Amino acid sequence: MDIKQIHHVAIICSDYKRSKAFYTELLGFRVIAETYRAERESYKLDLEVGKGHQIELFSFPNPAERPSYPEARGLRHLAFAVPDVEKSVQELQEKGVAVEDIRIDPLTGQKFTFFADPDGLPLELYEEGI
Repeated sequence: MDIKQIHHVAIICSDYKRSKAFYTELLGFRVIAETYRAERESYKLDLEVGKGHQIELFSFPNPAERPSYPEARGLRHLAFAVPDVEKSVQELQEKGVAVEDIRIDPLTGQKFTFFADPDGLPLELYEEGI
């Protein structure tokens, strides 16, 4: 097996229009493709996150709730690398997004923080090592 990198992360949302606006307008991810799958009553939105990485945003009728926050079994959170956590936090707050206090990773010394998408999915901003 020759795995090179993570290709995409799939997210199921409860309100497609709201989540699409959050990821495209607020976070600024570029739309690669948008498909409506009538047989599943589902949208699939492919978003570019940096170079070579993608988020697939899905909508389904009545998706199940996430079991708990954030310690449920399975995916814990999705982290985005940014060059400046403080600047990114300020930009999110100016757009009305609640962001947790910035912390320091005790293992790497890097700054990080958390915020949530419209469905409460925990998202992390992690400052890249310069």
